[in-house]
Amino acid sequence: MVKNAFTATRAQWLVLIAMTGSLSMIMLDQTVVTVALPSMTRDLHLSADAQQWVVNAYVLAMAALVACGGKLGDLIGRVTTFRLGVLIFFLSSVACGLAPNAPVLLLARVAQGVGAALMMPATSAIMVGTFALKQRGRAMAMYAGLSQVFLAAGPLLGGLLTEWVSWRAVFWLNVPVGIAALVMVHVAKPDNASLTKGRLRTSDVALLTLGIGALVVGVQQANTWGWGSAWTLGSILGGIGLTAGFCWSQLKSRDPLLNIRLFSRRPFTADSTVMGLLQFALVPIVLYTSLYAQNLLGFSPVIAGVAALPLVVPITIAAQFGGRWFDRAGVRQPVLTGLAIGTLGVVARAVALPSLSYWPSVPGMVLMGIGLGLTISPTNTDSLNRVAAPERGQASGLVQTVRQLGGTLGLAVVGAVIAALVPTTPSASAAHQTAHAFEIGFLVAAAAAAVALLVGWRYLARGTQVDEVVLPSSAPNILIPSSAD
Repeated sequence: MVKNAFTATRAQWLVLIAMTGSLSMIMLDQTVVTVALPSMTRDLHLSADAQQWVVNAYVLAMAALVACGGKLGDLIGRVTTFRLGVLIFFLSSVACGLAPNAPVLLLARVAQGVGAALMMPATSAIMVGTFALKQRGRAMAMYAGLSQVFLAAGPLLGGLLTEWVSWRAVFWLNVPVGIAALVMVHVAKPDNASLTKGRLRTSDVALLTLGIGALVVGVQQANTWGWGSAWTLGSILGGIGLTAGFCWSQLKSRDPLLNIRLFSRRPFTADSTVMGLLQFALVPIVLYTSLYAQNLLGFSPVIAGVAALPLVVPITIAAQFGGRWFDRAGVRQPVLTGLAIGTLGVVARAVALPSLSYWPSVPGMVLMGIGLGLTISPTNTDSLNRVAAPERGQASGLVQTVRQLGGTLGLAVVGAVIAALVPTTPSASAAHQTAHAFEIGFLVAAAAAAVALLVGWRYLARGTQVDEVVLPSSAPNILIPSSAD
């Protein structure tokens, strides 16, 4: 192990770089396409619904299947699962870049989400297993903080590639990153032991996928189908019913896909809920900020990307402070501070939108960046610290399911609010009406951030964690490898 996070061995550095790069790739592909959407629309003749699905098909696939990634990592080894996910991810990225039409692009985006779902739980579990408890805050600050930078910097990279190369190049960017990650993991050789007995049941996967999928489709398509239509109500209620049935089946199972019982631990539940609500707010804000800059302010793709820098730079700086603060004081102080600042930032960003000017939005973007930087890494690290090493694959899958479900529901809900308010016919006031619609949508996102703050205030753990969590001796079907932390 290491004396501090950055007197690490060569192998630990390689793991840190590989996992950070891989998570950054996953986050980047949530937002890099946002600036490229107008160009994609012209080339592939995308409808308004298809534009939203280009973003949400990817996030939805992650939300529905990330639990499978956590379970598979426990069954066949996290490194094996990671390698499989990387391979699927960069091959589907090539397919996105070569897509001749909208259906092929959307299918390839779903495949990207499948690859990301396999990678994401593995990356965080491998990271937590690589660094000792007292160093994880700072190591995870780099891992989660830099990945959030790429989430926010997606519009900038997307703008540069779209304007100077092609919108297709935003997907090909993943290929060298994926190959480099595979090489570094091969050299570093992190622990790849399987941690549980059991199997991956297709019935569990089907229930979860259909439940989440139906719920999100119903919300996102409500403006097209009508909120009172049988299709909308059937999809939403059916999704809720299937998801509830999945949760009930997991509580009864001795070999669950998702260990729902982990939610009985209040600090773990608080961390997961905060991350889900924050993702609910963040994903639609990044998408509609790019559309606002290009469609309403008339920015080019490159300028729209540069305009995101007041959000990107504060994340980079604040994430490092957040990780060190977490090591010293635990999760509560940095996260509550970050949520308060971030919520204020979203509100400030929202009320500036009707001005149809860039500069009034900058203070809100800066505050949002600071808030995200202080929040993301401590909550993610604390959630995995709350479980024993053999449970981390399950815990990571559960956390990421909540987080990605928050993102896809946020995009669907905020998108539905904006779509309902955007004028459908051209007029002299159409730009102002559209900006007002964006404002209302952003205020919905701010409400989610405010709820996260209330949840954190009430339920986040106090103080620092002083030792590793010990697995209860009665826990079923757990194999503890000799190389455990």
